Amino acid sequence: MMERRVVITGLGAVTPVGNDVQTMWENILAGKSGVDFVTHVNKDEFKAKVAAEVKDFDPTAFVEKKDARKMDPFTQFAVAASKMAVEDAKLTIDDSNAHRVGVWIGSGIGGMQTYEDQFRRFLDKGYKRVSPFFVPMMIPDMAAGQVSIQLGAKGINSCTVTACASGANSIGDAYKAVQRGDVDYIIAGGAEAPITNMSFAGFSTAGALSLNDDPKKASRPFDKNRDGFVMGEGAGILLMETLESAQARGAHIYAEIVGYGATGDAYHITAPAEHGEGAARAMQHAIKDAGISLTDVDYINAHGTSTDLNDKYETEAIKTVFEDHAYKLAVSSTKSMTGHLLGAAGGVESVISIKSIVEGIIPPTTNYETPDPDCDLDYVPNEARKQDVNIVVSNSLGFGGHNVALVFKKFEE
Repeated sequence: MMERRVVITGLGAVTPVGNDVQTMWENILAGKSGVDFVTHVNKDEFKAKVAAEVKDFDPTAFVEKKDARKMDPFTQFAVAASKMAVEDAKLTIDDSNAHRVGVWIGSGIGGMQTYEDQFRRFLDKGYKRVSPFFVPMMIPDMAAGQVSIQLGAKGINSCTVTACASGANSIGDAYKAVQRGDVDYIIAGGAEAPITNMSFAGFSTAGALSLNDDPKKASRPFDKNRDGFVMGEGAGILLMETLESAQARGAHIYAEIVGYGATGDAYHITAPAEHGEGAARAMQHAIKDAGISLTDVDYINAHGTSTDLNDKYETEAIKTVFEDHAYKLAVSSTKSMTGHLLGAAGGVESVISIKSIVEGIIPPTTNYETPDPDCDLDYVPNEARKQDVNIVVSNSLGFGGHNVALVFKKFEE
């Protein structure tokens, strides 16, 4: 059986740098940061003071108020971005195709705000005052569940939970579902709303968060003075479909997804495998899956978290895979502006990667001031670069040793 080509026809995003794709893209190209002093928690109680929060988001612009109240913020973000993507694709979901429309949206943590609110209510007022919606608001798969309900999508409905690789794994898994014929269309990506007291505390005590008290300078991937990641929130969603269906509909095609690689480190619960061994294999698998040459790759949207080992080992992984071509590649981390959206990162960064192909512009790594001898590639420092982009690799790596690489390609008939 011949594998079906899979194209991207719709994009949606809710991010710290904009609550729609175009606003997000314009701000990223301008190097604008979505990082500021954290407001979702009391910053005076934590050593880390900054976060990349979504601003001025109104869920009732996308769902009825009564429905919004039954959704944790991560689900609200997912529903909003999914509706944007489906509208962008001009896809009508009705009885004629609903069973061929899937949903695959990942979240690393799920409804942490709901969990904390309801646990506080349990402690203060007893179990009878816990909301009957507690469990269906909290569980990570409910973003996919609610998107399916809100849009009437009756095909495969799934959620990949792989920490900070969740969004990328979900897109890769969804891509394969379309490629092999399980569905003809799929709404896929990641959503996260993790900026809560317990999450902030956990990442703080783990020493993972930046302690920089200058918000705009805190997230600095690949810079020698990086000191940890900045927690972010939001959602990034793609509408993917078969090339045949897109052509039959006369849909606008942004790009094609051609490769997916996923590996495990089998090494440590939080630290990446030494020298980026697992990340390197993920990229190698994705490139093999795509059937391309190493020299075909123009740009890598790096995981680039602004943590010491991640940035060092991801750089090593890129050099292991691409050898001499590594120094001819553009590599940038848009987390320098969006912060780290955890399970949503792969979704948002896939949208950014696709936009870079369409627009022929590579977004910068901002706050790159002091080169690190261990990080010696072309990180597109501080300013966006106009350049023809044919193929992009987007990397996502997660706690538990999850490594994902996605390959997006300029669409050609």
